[in-house]
Amino acid sequence: MQTTYIYIPIVEVFIIAFALNWLFSFFWYTRTMDLLLGFVVFLIFFGVVSWLRLPVLKKIMSHIANVAVMAVIIIFQPELRLAISKLSVKNRKGRNISEFDKFLDNLAHSIYRMSEKRVGALILLENQDSLDEFANRSVLLNAKFSSELLESLFVTTTPLHDGAVIVRDNTIISAATILPLAEESSQLTRSMGTRHRAGLGLSQITDTLVILVSEETGKVSIARDGIMTRGIKIDRFKGIIRSVFNPPKISIQARFNPLKWIAK
Repeated sequence: MQTTYIYIPIVEVFIIAFALNWLFSFFWYTRTMDLLLGFVVFLIFFGVVSWLRLPVLKKIMSHIANVAVMAVIIIFQPELRLAISKLSVKNRKGRNISEFDKFLDNLAHSIYRMSEKRVGALILLENQDSLDEFANRSVLLNAKFSSELLESLFVTTTPLHDGAVIVRDNTIISAATILPLAEESSQLTRSMGTRHRAGLGLSQITDTLVILVSEETGKVSIARDGIMTRGIKIDRFKGIIRSVFNPPKISIQARFNPLKWIAK
């Protein structure tokens, strides 16, 4: 029996090491990694405060920790949902990739290829509010979505690069779409160009999810409900899209309509 107890700490160390390796590999190079590093620093500082027996600082840090837990859950909901979904015990090799998954992967790869090349882009994912009013005043395409087509529309040597692209379901409806600029808002900054002002403006009047790629910095931003989030990494990008357009389980015969699948 004593021999058995000797191996218990070794098993625990391996389990903890595996868990930490998975955690850091998932969040590495994402904004959440900064949060994890900050959490480690907080724990070290808390340990020093406890060791030095500083009761006031210890009490203040305890209150901060209680509030921070709720804040982290709210702010990083997309990443947490994506992380939990990766814990599924189902056989992923035998699982069929849905049309929504293919669409999201192609969209994400296109966006971040343009980001690397610093190609400015403005993509509108139509939600419940129709964008026909804007599409009818632009160049109608009604073409099936593909990464190659989306990226070609924003090449600066083409006549359609100036303006927004509207995507409905898995169809590119229009290109060179002109949008209203954002009204006065706390979200506006002096560094914000016409593309970002237009994307923010549309998000103020519709429930469209607006994706932007900065030509100057290559950073990817998302605007929704009049709020713009900048510098989004690809994992968080996918998490946000899934949190808004979350496909329910439907029959194979059902019509593919990913951008009408609203999260419950």
